[in-house]
Amino acid sequence: MEISFYSCFMLFLMFYFLSKHLCKISKNLPPSPGLSLPIIGHLYLIKKPLHQTLANLSNKYGPILFIQFGSRPVILVSSPSVAEECLSKNDIIFANRPRLLAGKHLGYNYTTLTWASYGNHWRNLRRIAALEILSTNRLKMFYHIRADEVRLLVHKLFKGCRGGEFMSIDAKSTFFDLTLNVITRMIAGKRYYGEDLAELGEARQFKEIVRETFELSGATNIGDFVPALKWIGLNNIEKRLAILHRKRDEFVQDLILEHRKVKSEFASHQGSSKTMINVLLTLQETEPEYYTDELIRGLMTVILSAGTDTSAGTMEWALSLLLNNPQALMKAQIEIDTIIGPSKLIEESDLLKLPYLQGIINETLRMYPPAP
Repeated sequence: MEISFYSCFMLFLMFYFLSKHLCKISKNLPPSPGLSLPIIGHLYLIKKPLHQTLANLSNKYGPILFIQFGSRPVILVSSPSVAEECLSKNDIIFANRPRLLAGKHLGYNYTTLTWASYGNHWRNLRRIAALEILSTNRLKMFYHIRADEVRLLVHKLFKGCRGGEFMSIDAKSTFFDLTLNVITRMIAGKRYYGEDLAELGEARQFKEIVRETFELSGATNIGDFVPALKWIGLNNIEKRLAILHRKRDEFVQDLILEHRKVKSEFASHQGSSKTMINVLLTLQETEPEYYTDELIRGLMTVILSAGTDTSAGTMEWALSLLLNNPQALMKAQIEIDTIIGPSKLIEESDLLKLPYLQGIINETLRMYPPAP
């Protein structure tokens, strides 16, 4: 007796659901929110905004859930105690990064600090970033850059308020320009953001690269979760990522070549205040096989994109907390003028002398925690 195609299909579905159920039992996985459908898993439960959907699922089903995003298993944790256990006691188990399309193109095939899996290479990248690039002594060397950029921003705001007129600004974009200029000066020794540079071709190119990086890094690629859709033409994001990768590579490589040509002259004039590119090029001289131009480009792009948006968001939240509470704003201003002085910029070490302002900053970081 011949077996119809319909019967074969129903048998396949039955065995599929049975095997998935048995695998969940054998792996001792957390509970799941409802039925996991073939191919798409629990994606049918996801709605915008994502964080509200995940919060609703946690409130309904519990503090720890197993969710199937297409072909990718996801653990949803909403309990502080469970999160602490995942990120401290069992941090190595959860240390590997998912291999998403953005990491392939923008992470140099998953070899940069933010995309590399846990292992010797990742530990060495972290060591370089912590000791050679972002150490306390290195950041102190760059204090004059941060102070100079703050002065330029304050001058711009005062200039726009001449004659007692009010000036409207977009706080997030203004802080974004500030932090990005600080980071680019630390990395390459030059500014790229600001009204005075708007007509320069290099500045426009840099702005476009940064804008596309944040746009495509945060874009959802359905092919990351349902691989079968890659073969039916839904690869527009991959094409854009490949083009962006090529543009970023060329731009950053030009900076490396520029610094390599003038490295000896730059070091003799600047002494200890070398840029991050110069520090990495010095390391390249000692171990050229490991510190390749690709590794240097990867570290530069990670630093460039990792701290800008988060820092700008944190400052925006702190400013909003102060503006929404005029008494707190006046108290913070009096504290700064009394302890630090009205004509002096606040240094990092001065924050310890300002308990009230430090409390505002701590509350901001609690509400808007920085990216890991």
